[in-house]
Amino acid sequence: MFKAWPRKFLIVFLALSLPLAVMAQSLDQAAQQAARQYDAKVLSAHTEQQGDQEVHVIKLLTSDGVVRVVRIPVKNSSGKKKSK
Repeated sequence: MFKAWPRKFLIVFLALSLPLAVMAQSLDQAAQQAARQYDAKVLSAHTEQQGDQEVHVIKLLTSDGVVRVVRIPVKNSSGKKKSK
């Protein structure tokens, strides 16, 4: 049982540390996740087309006054990158 513990811990750790792109689907979800991850306030959020890929672009103001722009590829409901 002790040998399995590090593996379980690693799986949980990796799941919790997944990048935003893996989890976000809607623009609202992406903005909320980015704000939580960076301890920031959302200044603006929109979705733009980059080639054949849609990307959520979220502008944040962090708690220490830094403006940060986060780009998150849009995923469809099956978890795959959305393409047209």
